[in-house]
Amino acid sequence: MTDDKLNDVPAALLRRLLNRPGLLTMPCCYDALTSRLIHEAGFTLTLMSGFAVSAARLAQPDTGLISFAEMLDQLRSICTAAPALCVIGDGDTGYGNAINVRRTVREYAQAGAAGIMIEDQVSPKRCGHTRGKQVVSRGEAKMRIRAAVDERADHDILIMARTDARGVLGFDEALDRCRMFVDEGADIIFLEAPETREEMEGFCRAIPRPCMANMVSGGTTPVLPPRELEALGYKIAAYPLVLISTAVRAMQQALGALAKGEKSDEVSFDELKRLVGFPQYYELEQRYRSED
Repeated sequence: MTDDKLNDVPAALLRRLLNRPGLLTMPCCYDALTSRLIHEAGFTLTLMSGFAVSAARLAQPDTGLISFAEMLDQLRSICTAAPALCVIGDGDTGYGNAINVRRTVREYAQAGAAGIMIEDQVSPKRCGHTRGKQVVSRGEAKMRIRAAVDERADHDILIMARTDARGVLGFDEALDRCRMFVDEGADIIFLEAPETREEMEGFCRAIPRPCMANMVSGGTTPVLPPRELEALGYKIAAYPLVLISTAVRAMQQALGALAKGEKSDEVSFDELKRLVGFPQYYELEQRYRSED
């Protein structure tokens, strides 16, 4: 995405991406630095992963321990660090009832998100590939998405509707909820944790909206190559833990090397300074240097 897109409305950029042919590969971010790295790597779309934010910010599990205010603060940093990148914010359950959902949608849009994901888990929610999940009634799930879509009318942002019903109530109920979300006007549909390739294909075939696959290594859903996901009918392939998992591994290895008195594999100091914006800072420093 070129710099001349910077002043475009984020939601408009996301709509254009969804209208283009082909699968959108979406590495997920968790802070300002990872969003900038994703943009520099040439990706156009990211999702702020609730799992990764909770891990990086709190070193706590994704079980509803992180607050709305903390997630919103993280989202602002992510959007500011890479303004040309389309960001979908993890809105969890909306942080309350349908009225809370509307506020969450509004605040995420104002923070710069192109889209927001709202799910049907009971609060406090938890990672979709861990045990102990529960979902709200179909009626409450419907009202959450209705509230999100209603707020979209005043704040341009795309609504991704997510159901976790597959692991609790079965595939048929999960698919029925996805159809319900389509009827309510959701822009993107996410059926979390299908257990077979056949379920993944059945989901995409039944839903006339862009569908997202969640590729979690070691999770419940088969991890398929991008070409197969596209052939099944998916529009977005999310990789929520790739960056945080590789970062943890790299830091563990670096600390292990340091403990042994060995040198670790690092980016250069010059590259690190470039990445965080020292050259631009130096230019501004020269511009505003006092003439006294």
